[in-house]
Amino acid sequence: MRDRSRRKFGWRVGAVVLVGGLVLGTGSMVTQAGDRDDDPNRGTPFDRILHKLDKILDAIKDGGGQDGNHTLRWDQALPAAQRFVILAAFNNEAVLDKNTGLVWERSPATTATSWDSARGICINKNVGGQKGWRLPAIAELASLIDPSVPSPGPTLPPAHPFLSVQSVFFFSASTLAGTPTVAWGVNFSNSGVGAGRIADGHLVWCVRGGMQQGVY
Repeated sequence: MRDRSRRKFGWRVGAVVLVGGLVLGTGSMVTQAGDRDDDPNRGTPFDRILHKLDKILDAIKDGGGQDGNHTLRWDQALPAAQRFVILAAFNNEAVLDKNTGLVWERSPATTATSWDSARGICINKNVGGQKGWRLPAIAELASLIDPSVPSPGPTLPPAHPFLSVQSVFFFSASTLAGTPTVAWGVNFSNSGVGAGRIADGHLVWCVRGGMQQGVY
């Protein structure tokens, strides 16, 4: 009885292992993703499942659109002229960053506020007729920095399309672990990533897109 259970378990484990575009089947069979017929209705049910898996992987790798949707990865390093897209659908009031897939306000706030108020400002914001904005995580806010731009900044990529960006400290949604009275932020005068007291007044730059649940 024990031997039969082992054989059944081994068959299940060895049935399918999908690794980086290679499909490993039972025994020593190895099938390259591009070697199968493109017709999803041909072959065995097992082949059709593999075909669907390949399509999912292709969509992730290719970006899923004509211009590429990079919300699943941060592997781009485009020059500003190619990186930023002013969105007409948002009444030209928002900018898509193709390096990250995030959508930013084109004109961030120019009036300082506390961190608690900053979160509410973004949540209730209407930009280009669209809701769904939030305070960015520190890694998201820091992704806008161009460290090659000297002080006094603003330390953004040359030829960026943003308006009225001040060379000051902007809040992120990320608080310091163990110190909830302090929040991370970016100083766009010198590319510094540091921390500020949440009760102090700093600027806010709202973002729209993939959300890091942990920062809230």
